[in-house]
Amino acid sequence: MGLFKKKSPMPVKEPIAQTPENLSETHADLGTDTSLYFHPDWELSASEQYVYRFRHQQLEALKPNQLSITGLNMAELDGDIMVVAFLRNTLPKAVNFEEVDLLLIDKDGKAFAKKQFEMDDIGEMPPMSCMPWRFLFLKEDRVSEEIPEDGWKIAFQLKQPQKEALELDSTWENQISAEQRKYLEEMVTNLPKLNPGEINLMGIEATMKDDGTLACVVLIRNGNDKNIKLETIPLVVEDADGDIVCQGGFTLENFEVKANTSKPWTFIFPATLITKPQPNFERWKVYPPQS
Repeated sequence: MGLFKKKSPMPVKEPIAQTPENLSETHADLGTDTSLYFHPDWELSASEQYVYRFRHQQLEALKPNQLSITGLNMAELDGDIMVVAFLRNTLPKAVNFEEVDLLLIDKDGKAFAKKQFEMDDIGEMPPMSCMPWRFLFLKEDRVSEEIPEDGWKIAFQLKQPQKEALELDSTWENQISAEQRKYLEEMVTNLPKLNPGEINLMGIEATMKDDGTLACVVLIRNGNDKNIKLETIPLVVEDADGDIVCQGGFTLENFEVKANTSKPWTFIFPATLITKPQPNFERWKVYPPQS
């Protein structure tokens, strides 16, 4: 080694204007003037609306300029969990939820389910409003077998920005020196931050071997908050002149990149795939082929 120079279960439309028919009365005990808002795609009977209005009046006060979520009821359906909750907006302006990370937690604060919900179907939530909505946590979203009967809560998962870390395969741990490891760690620390969910490839070192093969050390960066597994990876290598030096596909066995880490790996292109025998590697890049 050379080294190193789901969508919400209920379809929705655009929200309609606030009118006395879809808003309940405001109530002073909330500290801010909030109104109960029923989304236009929710078809509720008069008795169901009465229940929501009653539950709305029982809510604890919120401070101004808050977004909050409060669970109303929870039911288990063949291992899935259906939760009805109030979304509450005490901002003086309408909000659009794009995606939110939600947790179901027990009375001790331990999570028993978590999921990211795409919320663009809700449309715009009016200012100073409180809206009931359904959230379906599938069986695979559960992180515990136990589902509490009482004392549970639903909450926004507030993510702290995580620093990208270096991950080394066990074969690398035994082959590189302490200086090479330090070099990689410093490089990863100083790289531009990935966008959430982004997966990025970065070339570190490209070396033409005496047998005509090309060895490329590539840093695979995982900006997800979950581990990813790669089984096959197609690569294109382009040199400083903008010429394609080689391209080919690689099969990986049990290759995993942990969440918010960067993992280096060496890919060796056989001589038969080299289309530019004397590449200009003053600068170079590696990327998946464009479809």
